[in-house]
Amino acid sequence: MDTAFLITAFATLFVVIDPPGLVPMFIALTSGMDRAHRATMAQRACVIAFVLLTLFGLMGEALLGFIGISMPAFRIAGGILLFLTALDMLFERRTQRREGQTPDADHDPSVFPLATPLIAGPGAIATMILLMGQSGNSWLGGAAVLGLLAAMILVTYVFLLASPPLERLLGRTGTVVITRLLGMLLAALSVQFVIDGVKGTGLI
Repeated sequence: MDTAFLITAFATLFVVIDPPGLVPMFIALTSGMDRAHRATMAQRACVIAFVLLTLFGLMGEALLGFIGISMPAFRIAGGILLFLTALDMLFERRTQRREGQTPDADHDPSVFPLATPLIAGPGAIATMILLMGQSGNSWLGGAAVLGLLAAMILVTYVFLLASPPLERLLGRTGTVVITRLLGMLLAALSVQFVIDGVKGTGLI
């Protein structure tokens, strides 16, 4: 297996998944949770994201085609769902956690939006499909790409576990400000997903 390809593949996955960029988002989405609950959320999100990315990496566009979904449609749907999360962050609808009351026991951001579309988003899914295709369709190449994915998910998990010290450094005011800012950025990112999806359809 070409070493240069492995290095490029790992760098591509790191840029697309962006573990450092997930930290403030993770802080905002798990605000009010204790350390143990956050660790559980991080672990569950990473496991689910790994399974999803592995599934799409192995089956690729054939899976989406089988159920009649194109990658552009997947991007548009992901963008819309992400936009709803951005609205939730911008207007602080989770008032129980903001006011220091007991958080909603049913609140679980590990599947959505952490696992997907933040970790295993359209970009990461498309990247896995591309990398598996570039691996030469051999068992060795495919295993190498999946190994890199596992390493990248582990790196992401470590970054998420390191979020509590950062939250203490920012304080409540800093966390609220970053939550609003990230809400705006997340809204813009979601719109970009939709625009990319529409472009992929050939309409513009």
